[in-house]
Order: sequence, then structure tokens, then C-alpha cells
Amino acid sequence: MGERRLCKIKCIAGQWVGPLCVDQQDNGKFHPLFRSCKLEYISPHLLVTFRNVTIHTAGWVLPHGAKLQTRCKELGMYKLLGAASPQCQNGEWSSKLPSCVPTTLITNFTEDAPPTILIRIPSGSASIEPGGELAVFPGSTLHLECLFSRRLGSPDWTWTAQLGQYLTGWAIAAEERDWKYRLSVYYAKPQDAGTFTCATPRGITNGITLHVAAVHCEPISVSGMHLTVRIEGTRLGHTAVFQCPVGFKIKGHANITCQASGKWSDAVPTCEVVMCPALDGIDGLTEPHLQLEEHNATYGGRVVFGCAWGYRLMGPPGLECELDGNWSGPLPKCAPIQCPPPIIPVNGHLIQSESAGMDGGRYAVGSLVQFACRGAHSLEGEASIICTESGYWSHPPPFCKPRCPYLGEPDNGVMAPTKFAYEPGDELQITCNPGYEAPLEAERPKCLADGEWSVPLPHCTLYSQI
Repeated sequence: MGERRLCKIKCIAGQWVGPLCVDQQDNGKFHPLFRSCKLEYISPHLLVTFRNVTIHTAGWVLPHGAKLQTRCKELGMYKLLGAASPQCQNGEWSSKLPSCVPTTLITNFTEDAPPTILIRIPSGSASIEPGGELAVFPGSTLHLECLFSRRLGSPDWTWTAQLGQYLTGWAIAAEERDWKYRLSVYYAKPQDAGTFTCATPRGITNGITLHVAAVHCEPISVSGMHLTVRIEGTRLGHTAVFQCPVGFKIKGHANITCQASGKWSDAVPTCEVVMCPALDGIDGLTEPHLQLEEHNATYGGRVVFGCAWGYRLMGPPGLECELDGNWSGPLPKCAPIQCPPPIIPVNGHLIQSESAGMDGGRYAVGSLVQFACRGAHSLEGEASIICTESGYWSHPPPFCKPRCPYLGEPDNGVMAPTKFAYEPGDELQITCNPGYEAPLEAERPKCLADGEWSVPLPHCTLYSQI
């Protein structure tokens, strides 16, 4: 808590005792260090302050002796129920945090609700203090409007102020006279300080504590870059409104008020650059295959994405950092690029039926597939194809066409035409060497559709043996 205290531990009968710390309020004597207290919960409508610092969230740990100031955020619209200033006493709060009860304007003018008190200051200035008091600068005019349904009766104003008499009564305007019972304080003076209470016919009350002080706060000086301020003045109740240029956000409170303590309600804020969450850190990219090609996390900056080899970007290729400090959309994803299962040719098969990266019959980029033909069929096209980054195979699948095999040269003769393989319909012409003759009834071998020859290769025989 920013305190510096002298503490000691003491050896007594072989045991360390302490720590014992100097208590400035007890002439510097050493006392045991008391336990701290923790704020477990803060009501949504409650404003909690400690040493002029507003506590917005539960979980704070405060030292022994710490005294809180509490009030309802909307003074007059809610009534504080409970002790306004709980204090930490050796690990325990003197009382639990108060709560805020809604008043008639919120409960639709039910009879069992405390009356709403609206605060109007037509001239002068005022500040709502951390303890819930209304601090008014001398000479200000103040209207306290008690809201209650006139058909249910008239409420009653009472006060503890020394001055004695104030003007009260129903509002005169036609649209207000059935529900606004007003008390007016003109040209406020120190003698007007006190508690002003409005009670309904059922005796249910709500009150405003008034404090009149001729207080001025220190002039505000703005030294930070980019920060601009519009100051109403420096007396009690005057406000200062701060702004940052586009691309910057205020760190601190944009509006501060001069309070009865003579101090501004908060410190002068600063301007900081609007930044979106960094994506290039350890926890930046949750998508394992996503890569950053460009990264600028300031307002108006842009991130550009890419994917690792073999993956395709799913989503926008880039995002922009917006004024609220968020990226313009969700992060894209990287989906693996896959080729569909290749078409296996008729009378053919895959030599490699599985491949690295194969997923549900689909093939990852770089997968190689090889084909072969069965029986008397020969491959026409590429025997090997590769899955490319486009998601398509490098070549169309081949065909398996029927072919008749080369039968070899006949003994003592020549065969025409000579090929490695023959297509269906091809015929062979046999020419015998001089002195040799093929049988007259010999049929020409013809390549059939099933890859078989119609007849065997004829033989050339010596004339003498015919």
C-alpha cells in the first residue's frame, strides 16, 4: 500500500516471535502485525473508494485499519443500506459492504420503495463525494426533487441544517406536479450543511447529506503528448474532460471532478496507442500451420497470413486492427490441400496403394501414385503422377490398352511390321528366305481385341520338305 514501516522479529525461549511493527499512532511502539482483509464481493450499483482510489473489482486485499468509503453510483436513484464506512480489523471487516436499494423511479412508484431524490443545480457547481455526500460550492442554487405519486399522498421534507426554513412543495409544471415534491436551497451557505430527508406517508425515507465548501483544486497541467483537455474551472464541482486523437485511447478516467477534499477525483490520464493483441508472440497463433507474412498490431495496422507448404488458407488473407483494439475478424485457418483418389484404369491397378498423408482416400500434397496394367495390356500415359499444391494431380491417369506381344522373327524368314507391341487389328506378314516356303493354307496372324494373336506364327519350310 506504499507504506514503509520498521518491523522486527524477536527470539523468545528459542522461538521467533513476530513480526512486530512500529505503530505511528501509538508513539512508535512495536505491535504485532495485524492480518489484512479481502474484498470478496462488490454490489453492481456500489462505488467503493479507498484513499481516493476507486475499487472497481473484488479481490483487493487491504491492510488492518483500512477504512473504505462507499456510496451508490447513482446518488438519489438508489438508497444505501448498511454501514457506509466498513473498516478492516485484524482480518475481519467491521461490517459487511452495504447494498443499494432501488427507489420509486426504478420500481414504478411502488409504495414500499424509498422515494427517488433527483438533484438539480440550475446555477453553481457541486460534486458527489466518495462517502456519498453532496458537496456544493457557496452561492449555488440546489433543487432536491422527491419523486412520489401524489395520488397516494404527500411526502414530507425534514432537515438537520441550522438555517431552519426551506421552500418545499409540489412542482408547478403540469407534467411534473403529480410526482415531484421539491425542496429548494437558494444561494447555498455553510449553514445549509446537513441531511435533507424525504419521507413517504408510510414513513419510508431517502436522504441527501449536503456539505457547503468554498474549495478550489490545483490547476491541471497536461504534459503528455496527444492528450487534450477541456476544463470547466478549478472550483468544487467543476469538471475536466480529456480526449485523445484517433488511434489512441485514454488510460485512466476521461472525466474528473474537483472534490471537497481540494483534490481532483482521479489523476490526469494519459494517451496510449490503440493496440490489438499481438499475434507474433508465444501464444499468438493457435493454428499450427498458419504463418504471418506481415504484422502491424497498432490501430489501422494490418496482418497478412499465409499457410505452410501443403496447406490452403481458409478465411480472409488479412485483418485490420480496429479502433476498439480488436482485429476486424477471426483468424483464418489452414486446411490441408488434398487430391481426390486417382481414377484406376480398366485392366490396371496401383503399384503404390497407400501414400504418406493419405486421409480417407484423399492424398496430401507430394503424394506419388504409380500405375501398372494387368495381363496383355500396356500403359498409355504417365505411369507415375504426383499430388500438386493446386489440389490436382500432375497428369491425368493413364489408360490400359490391350496389346499383342512381339512374337519374334520366324525361323528362316522375316516378319513385317516389327513392333514392341501390336494393337488390335494389326496383321503380320511373313516372308520366307529363298529356298523356304510357308504352307499355302497358312493364315496371317491377327491381333485380337483381347490381346491375343488369332493364330501362331507360321513356319518357313524347305522346298524339299514340302
